[in-house]
Amino acid sequence: MSKALHIVILAAGEGTRMKSSLPKVLQTLGGRPMILHLLETAAALDPEQVHVVIGSGADRVMEACEGHGVNWVLQAERRGTGHAVMQVIPDIPDTARVLVLLGDHPLIPVSVLAEMTGQDTAPLSVLTMELDKPRGYGRIERDRTGRISGVVEDRDATPAQWMIREVNTGIILADAAHLRRWLGMMGCDNSKNEYYLTDIFAFAHSEKQEIHGVLAPDPRDLQGANDRRQLASLERRFRHLAARRLMDQGVHVIDPERVDIRGPVTTGRDVFVDINVVLEGKNQLGDGVSIGPGAVLKDCALAAGTRVHPHCVLEGVRTSGPCDIGPFARLRPGTVLAAGTRIGNFVETKNACLGEGSKASHLSYIGDTDVGAGVNIGAGTITCNYDGAITHQTVIEDDVFIGSDTQLVAPVIVGNGATVGAGSTITRDVPADALAVSRARQTSIKGWKRPRKKRPE
Repeated sequence: MSKALHIVILAAGEGTRMKSSLPKVLQTLGGRPMILHLLETAAALDPEQVHVVIGSGADRVMEACEGHGVNWVLQAERRGTGHAVMQVIPDIPDTARVLVLLGDHPLIPVSVLAEMTGQDTAPLSVLTMELDKPRGYGRIERDRTGRISGVVEDRDATPAQWMIREVNTGIILADAAHLRRWLGMMGCDNSKNEYYLTDIFAFAHSEKQEIHGVLAPDPRDLQGANDRRQLASLERRFRHLAARRLMDQGVHVIDPERVDIRGPVTTGRDVFVDINVVLEGKNQLGDGVSIGPGAVLKDCALAAGTRVHPHCVLEGVRTSGPCDIGPFARLRPGTVLAAGTRIGNFVETKNACLGEGSKASHLSYIGDTDVGAGVNIGAGTITCNYDGAITHQTVIEDDVFIGSDTQLVAPVIVGNGATVGAGSTITRDVPADALAVSRARQTSIKGWKRPRKKRPE
């Protein structure tokens, strides 16, 4: 019978090289804290319990991870990775296996960890990788038989050990009973006066215990982030992997290096994504959806055939059929568009529902408004929904024509088939099929002279 899996995430680091007030594990990757990526990875392995060792900014880390069912363990004094695991081992039964992950290594694939945890034979396993330039990493030492005999930290290595290309990723899997004993054997006689978790490899080798090495297929997925440059490198890798997943779904991504996917995306067939597009939160893109360059979508569900032109910003938008949006449109949460809707350039909507075939093509603000079918909203139209204290609703019924430069002062209803003349300010309901005009009569004064500035003599 397989032993229960306990996962330990080391997340106590302050991240001083980030030069940030945020704890290191709260630095964002793909728009979300790094720690959340790891928690999702851990959950995919179906562990008995996930333990997170925290230190700097503990309250902020716990708040960011609320709802994930984590056992929080405080490392009040930071004295190395071994010391961190010492804090959590009392919460883990001897009958379990312990997988140790690093909080600043958020891209490790579930498949690699599944391979690592899929075997129960060795009391100690380590995930390794091979690097051409392994500076900064602990080197994997092997004996004459090829068995792993230990790990030497870069700062404590000899010139000969610096030549070793196989390095420790910091990710280990150990039998809990053995791990508890090895932690008790640790000392801190090293250059940093810390307890190194890597000392357990020498202990296991001296006991002639098998140490199983799992070589990671792609070192780029084992990157950590100690500073802003490394975080940017992680971001590039994350962006590449996300774009590749989209392309595997059949999405036509013009340039995978110039698209940012910051959350899950579900797609239909023949979806097109141009350059410099940002997809945040959870997005659903139906068959044939086209996203133009520079567009930003957050938590949107776009029906088949919807076209988003360049440089639009959409948040919380729902379309129920093919729509045409932009360019340079801003659609805020609560925007719902029926089939055939047209939202043009420099139009802003908020909490607005537009019926089938309706259009606002230019330079308008449509907020807190229900728009029927077949409505034409002229350029410069504003629904004046806020009176300084309360937000009011505007209702525009079917087949209404709103002339340019019109203000609709809510609450107000424009009835079916009504027409509002250009330049009007509507403060009262407009009956069905009526013409509403609210503007001063034009007057021309003949012979009027515009004041002129006097020129200096």
